[in-house]
This record gives sequence, C-alpha cells and structure tokens, in this order.
Amino acid sequence: MDQLGPRPIRRLDPTMAPGPLKPSTSLEARDIVRDAVRANAVATLASPTALPLRDDRIQTEVRLGATVDPGLGLALAAPRVLCCEEIDGRRWSYVLDDVECPPGTKARKGPSLRAVPMQSPVDPLEELMSFVRSYVVPEGFPDSVTPSYVPYMRWRALKHFFGGAMGVFTTRTLLNSVGVSKNTAASGAVAINWILKDGAGRVGKMLYSRQGKKFDYDLKQLRFTGDLLMELGAGVELATAAVPQLFLPLACVANVLKNVAAVTSTSTRTPIYKAYAKGENIGDVTAKGECVANIADLLGTGLSIMISKRNPSLVASFTFLSCGYLFSSYQEVKSVVLNTLNRERFAVAVDSFIKTGIVPSLREGNVKENIFNPPWSNRTPIVIGSRFSEAFQEPSSFVAIQPLFEEERYMITYNPSKGKIYALLKDQAKSDDVLKAAFHAHVLLSFICSSHSKFRSTGQSRYEEPLLATNANFLSHITESCKIVSSSYTTFKNKATEQGWIMSHSLLNPGRARLVSTLQH
Repeated sequence: MDQLGPRPIRRLDPTMAPGPLKPSTSLEARDIVRDAVRANAVATLASPTALPLRDDRIQTEVRLGATVDPGLGLALAAPRVLCCEEIDGRRWSYVLDDVECPPGTKARKGPSLRAVPMQSPVDPLEELMSFVRSYVVPEGFPDSVTPSYVPYMRWRALKHFFGGAMGVFTTRTLLNSVGVSKNTAASGAVAINWILKDGAGRVGKMLYSRQGKKFDYDLKQLRFTGDLLMELGAGVELATAAVPQLFLPLACVANVLKNVAAVTSTSTRTPIYKAYAKGENIGDVTAKGECVANIADLLGTGLSIMISKRNPSLVASFTFLSCGYLFSSYQEVKSVVLNTLNRERFAVAVDSFIKTGIVPSLREGNVKENIFNPPWSNRTPIVIGSRFSEAFQEPSSFVAIQPLFEEERYMITYNPSKGKIYALLKDQAKSDDVLKAAFHAHVLLSFICSSHSKFRSTGQSRYEEPLLATNANFLSHITESCKIVSSSYTTFKNKATEQGWIMSHSLLNPGRARLVSTLQH
C-alpha cells in the first residue's frame, strides 16, 4: 500500500490531457479515475493526521463513494479532510474515509465522504435571532447600509405601529358609516373580519420581503410575477361572490396575493426608474411616472363604472381585463433596458459570444431576456455557488479536476446524475471571479450540449438526461473548457464593456457556499 504522507500537489501534464474519449462504460471510467486518484492525489489532499471529532458535534454523512459492508472485516484508514466549506459563517469538513479490502474478499472498495460540522451546534436562541434578522435587516447588515439606516427604520417602525392601531378604529367607523350598526355584535364581527383580512395581507407581505436581493437580481421576472399574483388575487376576490360562506379565508388569501404583488411593485419600481434617469433627477422621474400611472388608473376606474351599469358578464369582463392587464405588464417589463447582467441577460450575452463571437447590445440583450420562468422549468442547468455535496457525484471527481483550478478562485464540474453544471466558489472569490465562473460554466455547457447532440445524431441514445453518462466523458470537456476560458474571457469582457454592459459588478445571485482552504482551519 502506498505511504499516505503529505506530498506537493502535482499539476496535470499538458501532454497527458485527455483528448476526445470514446464511449466507455461507467465501470471503466471510474477505474481510470480511481487509479489516478489513488496513485497521485488522495494523499496530497488528505490531512496528515486523523481528524479529531468532538463528541458534541453532529456528524451528517453524505455518501458519495462506493458502499461497503461493515461485516466483511475491511481495513478503514484514518479519516482525512478532502476539503472545507463555509456557509454563512459556519464551516463543514468533508472527511474522506478510504476503505481497503483484504486479499481474497469480493467486496468493492472505494472512498466514502462525510460532512462534519466544525463548530458546536448553534444555540436555538441564536438560530431564532438569525431567522428574525433575515426578515428585518438587509443582507450583509450592517456593512451593506449606512449608519443612519437604523434610526430611520426605528422611527418608521414606531410610525407604523401607531398607524396599525389607528386602522382598527377607522375601519370600524367606515363600516358604521355605510350602515353596519355599531350597537350590534355584527358590527364588531365584520370589523374584525376586515382587519384579519388586512392583517393576513401584511403577514404575506412580510414573509415575501425575505426574498431580499432577488428584487435586485431578477427585478423584471419578479415584477411580472407580481402582476400575475395581483390578477390571481383579484380572481380569488371575485370567487367570494360564489361562496360567501368562505368570505374570510378567500379574502385573506386574496389579500396575501395582492400584498405580495404590492411588495414586488414597490421594490422594483426605483431600479426601473433609475435606469431612465440621466442625472440626479430620479425623484422627479419617479414622481412623474407615478402621476401617469394614477391618471391611467382613474380613467380605467371611470370606464369600468360606466360599463358596470349595463351588468355585463362578470367572468367575461374579468377575463378580458386580466388579459389586457397581463399583456400590458409583459410589454412594460420587456421595454425596460438595463445595463447590468443578471443570469438571464448574462446567458444571452455569453451564448451569443460563443456562437458568433459578438456580444449583443444593451437593447438586444434585454429584448432576448426571458421574463417568465415557471417554477418547473429548467432552461439553464447551471448552479453558481453550490455546495460540495450537490456538485460532486463521488470524491474522485473532485480530486481529478482540482489541479485544473489551482490558480482560479472557483471550480467547475458536471454531475451526470443530476444533469447540471456546478460552479463552486472559493472563499477569496470576488465579483469578477463569479462572472468568470459563470462564463466558464456556459462554455462547458456548450461543449456538453454539442457532444450530446453528436452522440444522439448517431442513434446511440434516446434520452435527454443526463447529457453525459460518465465521469470520463466530461473530464476532457472540462480540460478543453479551461483552455478556451483562459484565452477568451478577457475578450468577452472587453466586448461587453464596449456594448455598454457594466462588468465591474454582477447580479448573478450566487449561492452562499464557499470552499475554504484546509490550511485555514
């Protein structure tokens, strides 16, 4: 057995880089990768000593390698740290347990992986406070806001406290004014139902506000989704006429939907107006834009009053008005031209660059941006900032590609079992590294799709997923993609800047997981 001591990490020999591979079985591919791992890399990535595990730490196992029957008398080497990962300040070590089979046994051998927390379990009170903070303060607080934010929000919260209390009395007074007697129990019941309806809407608004930065990243998509929810809420309100006995639950649901839509509209309004302001006139642009919206709203209200006197069909009227509302909303959002790159616009720009060598203009990139993404759609199988356990099907895959990304602050891989490309970010990754990782992921995706199309054209495959069946198939694509990215990423950035795209920061919304050097713990 090889001596498992610390060795310097060896770079891949360019002359031995894998070329186009012939279709091979999964077993052959794994044998190739595993032999390379056991001969060159496992010991270099391993910790020289066994990882001490405290008794009060909960060990969560993520089995990525071959499984072994514990009753076969196999020798288990000391656990070794393959890599470390950090999410929101908490760290995990991925510990590699290498199992060896004695001579004469028929059991399979292979490493298994465990995710071991490096801190003690979080105090429940601390978890609760973290959960509350995720709703009431911006992400990255206090560094993400100015010092005056706290007193402003303190007085704002106090103002809304008094406003909410006053709302109970004003609602009851309004109901009494339209004929509900204040001397009967019905008066209080109606007022309470109405207040509960409004309260449910506020709760929905609060819960949805946790989306936070998504309002910056995907404001067009969320804006249109909010308008869809607004019309859905209107439909639920109309349904109360058919089932009046369910007024309160239906009214609560409708109010939740409409308040969520209101949060979306409010949160995305300023960035949209900011895109049109050419100087320090964003306040004036916003005020005039809202004035136009209010005038149009009043005209629509007047027309609706005139039409309603003729008692038209409620269903037909709702269908016509909703279709007009959603069509106008879609065109409104499509007309917005933004110079920042979120995931959709970035995909449009990179795909155009890969196919034609040209980065689209601001208007072209915004026009081609996909606005509506149903939850069940999976148009771009790329995950940025993913966890280690999601990205790698087995430890040998990580060991095989790690030398390719020693000089980068990210890693790119493809998981055949999930049919997705994963970009793992290192803890030193900056905005440009996130952009480069996303660019690399799209380049790898184009290689895989091209290879898959050729493979399907020969009639050898009938399935869409996974795009590649084995690790050996995609190792050559990753190697080739590294060469392409090193020579073309700077060109892409320069051409994008010439077209007016802002490349100094991105809105790609990466995940929060980061790979941490094993030397830092």
